[in-house]
Amino acid sequence: MFARTGTERGAHYPRSRRRWRWPPAGLCYAAGLNSRQPQVAVVAGERLSRYGFPDGHPFGPDRHAAFMREFEQRGLRSQVRLVDPVQATHEELLLFHTPEYLHFVQQRSEQGSGALDGGDTPAYRGVYDAAACVVGSSLEAMHWIMGGASRRAFVPIAGLHHAARDRAAGFCVFNDCGVVIEALRSRHGLRRIAYVDIDAHHGDGVFYAYEDDPELILADLHESGQSLYPGTGDAAETGRGAAAGTKLNIPLPAGAGDAAFAVAWPRMLAHVESFSPEFILLQCGADSVAGDPLTHLNFSAACHGTAARELVQLAGRLGHGRVLALGGGGYDRGNLAAAWCGVVQGLLA
Repeated sequence: MFARTGTERGAHYPRSRRRWRWPPAGLCYAAGLNSRQPQVAVVAGERLSRYGFPDGHPFGPDRHAAFMREFEQRGLRSQVRLVDPVQATHEELLLFHTPEYLHFVQQRSEQGSGALDGGDTPAYRGVYDAAACVVGSSLEAMHWIMGGASRRAFVPIAGLHHAARDRAAGFCVFNDCGVVIEALRSRHGLRRIAYVDIDAHHGDGVFYAYEDDPELILADLHESGQSLYPGTGDAAETGRGAAAGTKLNIPLPAGAGDAAFAVAWPRMLAHVESFSPEFILLQCGADSVAGDPLTHLNFSAACHGTAARELVQLAGRLGHGRVLALGGGGYDRGNLAAAWCGVVQGLLA
């Protein structure tokens, strides 16, 4: 992400900045909840924090705790239903990933060394289980939403949008977004699903997996690939074949801030609403907030709260109220705490 040209694969976290050495159900009701059943769930817990890379990696295991401190300080615990993290099964991972890739990750997880991609995503002992817990937690949130009317949920360590069906990429081992999309279709019978992404990086693992799928509606706002990994997401990439026009990519120049968001966001909402999706996924990466050490956008954390709140309103207009927000990137701990708590507050609005 420090790379000045996003077209360089494996340049998510430059080698000169790498400091690591190359040596991985169920509902829990929060105490003190009001008798009125909360309409928002947050999946959080120690197991989820295990998805984080060691030795000074920017996607470290402390990101979960940074969010939880702010979550507690804002008094959000009493307003939501807390849900325990759950590990996805092998069969659930196969909804999106290939068997060969799962076997590869399992091997590297047992070895506890090496890289899972070109260098950005190091293996560590237990990484398979940790990554599977991210997927399982997103699935748990999705099932909770589908179990009631107008439900919303947030998973902080989730939204791993770079992983492809057969490989890791950009700190992302398993693509929980893709698994959730497949599960919504195979287990809940939904077809039209919207994927909205405001992470600074283009969600290439989702975009290319569904580039020719006319029922996956995508709106992705990100820093231009001319200045940031992964170098994709040009405005001309609108889907292929029958899916042409179902994908909206909005690349922004480095330095773009709230004024640019205010112009782009209504376009994203209108695009999504025009297809009347049955479920909305929001990847709300906080690395688009000003001051992130790996990216170059200058949004305020308020943009994330706006995105969540207005997607809840959109879901209400569509008659189902279903919104699942996934934390995504964000490498300044204060930024991610503020942005993600803003998302939770937006889901509650």
